[in-house]
Amino acid sequence: MIPLRVDTPSGKLPILTIIIILGNILVFIHQLMLGPAETSFIWKYAVVPKAVVTLSPMHPASTLFPPFTLFTSQFVHAGFLHLGSNMLFLWIFGDNVEAKLGHIKYAFFYVVCGVISAMIQIASIPSAQLPVIGASGAIAGVMGAYFLRFPRTRVWTLLFIFFIIRIVRIPAVIFLGFWFIIQVAAGAPTAGTAQGGVAYFAHIGGFLSGMVLFKIMETK
Repeated sequence: MIPLRVDTPSGKLPILTIIIILGNILVFIHQLMLGPAETSFIWKYAVVPKAVVTLSPMHPASTLFPPFTLFTSQFVHAGFLHLGSNMLFLWIFGDNVEAKLGHIKYAFFYVVCGVISAMIQIASIPSAQLPVIGASGAIAGVMGAYFLRFPRTRVWTLLFIFFIIRIVRIPAVIFLGFWFIIQVAAGAPTAGTAQGGVAYFAHIGGFLSGMVLFKIMETK
């Protein structure tokens, strides 16, 4: 399922969402320009679970104090598809959440969700020595907030059913609820394993922390 737009945009310019998207794109362009040195760049700014737990770098290029990577890893991506899918979801769901929280609170919300999601990923595989990168944990937080605050909003979705492609309007509570169930189902078998791939527990942790943090911040 690919979200295309929502029925009820905020009508306000999502300045912070745009800035975050542009920031991620600029970092990715920088990565591409590094050539062979891109691998060292990723190791420097990525979260490596065991490095954070032991406070000891796992790679010669990992020169940052490991806890700092809980933040920096949110702006590093593994490829065009990784970046593009993350930024699409942020663009679709960030608009209304930013409008509800305001620019400053939204910036804080986004970063904190990203940090919490990375910590939960680390807790699920503390011995892993592979780099974890991407904005998906922070964006999952935005999606969790959207799920809580805008459940009835319809999401225009590009749906693939075998060889049939259709655009359908799905309530956000169903679209995001189904997405969350997929993360849990796919992530459960990987708990405690040090294998690479999708950081499902970062998605799960980001989504849940987004719901809780949004509820707290919206009332402040």
